This record gives sequence, structure tokens and C-alpha cells, in this order.
Amino acid sequence: MTNSEKYSPKLISTGDATAILPLPNKKYEPIRVIGTPNIRSTFDNACLRQAVNARMAPGVTDLVLNPDAHIGYGAPVGCVMASPTHIYPGPVGVDIKCSMSLLQFDLPADQIEDKKVRRALINAICERVPTGAGKGQRSVPKSRSVDVAMGEMAVCDGASEGVLSMLDIPEHWRHRCEDASHVGHDGTTEALVDRMHQLFGSTRKDEFASKIRQLGSYGGGNHFGECEVVQVAEDQKHVADVFGLKDGHVAFLSHCGSRGLGHNLAADQFRTMQDKFDQWAIPFPANDKHLCYAPLGSPEANDYLDDMAIGANFATVNHMLINALVLEAFRDVFPSINGELIYFISHNIARKEVLPDSQKVAWVMRKGATRAFPAGHYALKDTPFVDTGHPILLPGDPQRGSAVMVALEGAKNSLYSVNHGAGRMMGRRNALRTLDQKKVNESFDRKDIMTNCRNYPRDEAPAAYKDLNEVLTSVKLAGLAAEVARLKARFVIKDADKADD
Repeated sequence: MTNSEKYSPKLISTGDATAILPLPNKKYEPIRVIGTPNIRSTFDNACLRQAVNARMAPGVTDLVLNPDAHIGYGAPVGCVMASPTHIYPGPVGVDIKCSMSLLQFDLPADQIEDKKVRRALINAICERVPTGAGKGQRSVPKSRSVDVAMGEMAVCDGASEGVLSMLDIPEHWRHRCEDASHVGHDGTTEALVDRMHQLFGSTRKDEFASKIRQLGSYGGGNHFGECEVVQVAEDQKHVADVFGLKDGHVAFLSHCGSRGLGHNLAADQFRTMQDKFDQWAIPFPANDKHLCYAPLGSPEANDYLDDMAIGANFATVNHMLINALVLEAFRDVFPSINGELIYFISHNIARKEVLPDSQKVAWVMRKGATRAFPAGHYALKDTPFVDTGHPILLPGDPQRGSAVMVALEGAKNSLYSVNHGAGRMMGRRNALRTLDQKKVNESFDRKDIMTNCRNYPRDEAPAAYKDLNEVLTSVKLAGLAAEVARLKARFVIKDADKADD
């Protein structure tokens, strides 16, 4: 799989939570690795070889492996990859702009202690927000209908004031988005309108109508909605205030992406690029079809960037709509409460950025990795977070909690990125084969964490994931970010049928 069959990937420690992975060809700079020795032991040989293959692919200048890393498509999940000359669909993945969002309520935690109250909240949310692959607005009685014309506006304009107003979503929430709107390869919305007509003309109108009905829904697999109690760190109260976090109050964390539309766009791009490689007899890097690529400026790259932007705009509006529906559901039970979006941030996206070391402009591809801009970063100008850095939302698991962090200056050593969560320890098949359903369910009962599932998906059980505390320790010791708050789950919304992403 590499330039040398004798090469065996071997990590070399450079600090308490950092290491390098030298490459078989000395002309390439080593891969930077974030993780304590315990975390680095979770990187299997396949993950490391995949990282090496991605780093040595054409045009790639930088690759960082985060503590949540595990094998993915072409490049590991939990990696950051940069190129000033090429775009790769693999290091973005098939769920374009899979993201996190956090909604903060002015509701004290003791108000949801009663199980009947929590069950009423679960029911109210599930009446409005569908879960599961293929599910859409028609699957639940109180969803917000989105027709084709509204859907076209959403995927071309993203979370614009017009789109949010049209969907009865607070317009100011767009200022709490990492990127409220994405544009086409040429920097215009018109490019996306043209691409939409090309993709979903007369023969594919029904397909687009079907996918747009998934706006305002969770998928399956690792996607979720989670009711949290916020615990602000003593030394981060000022940052928490800037973020809008309320210690000892209820919040709601969401994880989902661009649903069926993003999946189809990405899958089509993989096929199109792979067909070009076959047509032109170009060898795939390391013989891995998922490492297909397109040179920037080529028609293939332009089409990919347009499709990625369309999927990303869907994902953004999807999160905004979910949060509006969750707020509506909470008001069914607590009519006078207020809710404000803390932040919306992606972990599957490519963005044009200035690389911290070379100061070159490059496309930074984050696959299962989260942007981490510290205070004073140029990209935070004119945002509420210019003096603190923006919120970083890191899901762990319901029983060990999730976290809100803020980047430090040291984040430049990881291309201004951190992990996207805890990361998997067990593959889905292994988890389904080895974990006992009764014990998984009982573990939630012991922790008094309620769910909408009769049986919590075994392949999403906490035991299938790395220990969030060890992952966060890696980030802190490496000097990348500080923990602002811990989120403790009180109930979870998952795919009630099965985990099928």
C-alpha cells in the first residue's frame, strides 16, 4: 500500500501528547500526530497506513492525525489534510458537512429531573424531528413542511436571512454558524443554481423532492439529539459567558449532516472521479480508489466544490431547522422558556484557508476533524468570538459526557483543528457481535439517561467509543484547546429502528 512493501508505520513520541509518523520517502515531512501514549495505542496499522497513503498523495502538503482517528474512506476519520493544488472527496467523506450544534435554554436543570417531564420532552421532539435513514417530514405529525422551491433556495443560499425567515427560524442564529452559507467554485451563488439545474433537471426532480423532505431530520448511525446539563469549568466562566453557556442549565446537542442529498452528491462524485481515473489510465494513490482527486481549476474540481457547497448548505439549514423544532418541542412542556443557539460547527468539510506555517492558501480538508481558531484569528473578525476563539463542540458518549472547548494558540500546530469527538474503538459489526443488548439497556437505566429507543443501538453503545476523558487530555496536553464546559446527558434521541448509517 505504500512506496515500500517493507515499510511499517511507527510513531515517534515528541511530547506528552504529540508524536510524528515518518514516511518511507524522506522527501515528505512526517505526519503530525496528536494523542497520549494510551490514545496512540488505539491507532491500528490500517489507520496508520491509510494516513501515510493520504499524506503521500499528489498535491498534499500537510496531514495531521487527531486522537479520535480510525480508518475511513481514503483518509482516516479524525484527520486534517491540506493541499494548495488538489481537492480530494475522501477526506470530506460521504456525509458532507456532518456537524454539531448546541442550543442553550434558560431552564434550570432541576426542572427536568422528573422522568415524566423528560418523557414528555422526548415525545414532543419525536413528533417534530424524524430519525433514521430515509425518514423525512412525512414521518412525523408536527414537522415543518419544505417544498421543492424552498428546498432549492436552502441548498443554494444556505442559512441566509431569507431562508431562515421562510422556515420560521430565528434569523440571528446565522451569526452563530461556522459558515452560514457556502458558495460555488467561482465564489458565487449563481454557480450553485446552475449546478442544481444540471444535477436535478427534468429527469431527477422527484429525487430532489424526496431528499429535500429530509430537511429538519436526524439520520441513523452516530447521529443524535441529546438533552444536556451544562457544567461550566471554574476557570472558563468569562469564555462561557461570551459563548452564552449557562452553568447548571439545560441545553440540547445535535449531531447530523446533509442526509440523503449529501450522501448522493458525494457518492456520485466518487464514481465520476474514479471513472476519469480509469478513462485516462491514471493510477490511484496507493491503489486506493477512495483517494481519487481532481486538480483545482479543472472541471472535475469545480463540479466537486459546487456539489460540496450544495450539500453543506443543506446540512446548515437542516441543523437550523432541527434546533427551531427542538425549541418548539421544549415550549410544549415549558411554554415560557427561551432558547438560543450557541454555535453550529462542521467536522466533514473542505475550506480554503491560510496555512499557519507556510502562509500559503490551501484547501484544508477536515474528515472527522473540527475547526479550532483561537482568539485573534483573522477568520473571527466581525464575529462574537474574536477575543476568545469560537466554541468547539465535541461529542463523547451519553454516559461519559460531551464537551465544549476553545482553541489556544497551539492549535496552529494542528492546522487549527482538533478532533471531532471521542472516535470509535469498535467497528459496528464487532459491536453488534460482542455487546449484550440487555447490559447496554441496563447501563442507561443505572445512569438515569432516558432514550426514545426500546433498545439502544448496540453499535452506538458507549463501549464502542474511545474514552472522551483520555481524548480531551490529549488535546489539552498538546496545547490545542481548553475545556470550557462539560455536557451531561439526561436523555438521547437516536434512530429508534436501528443504527444504519
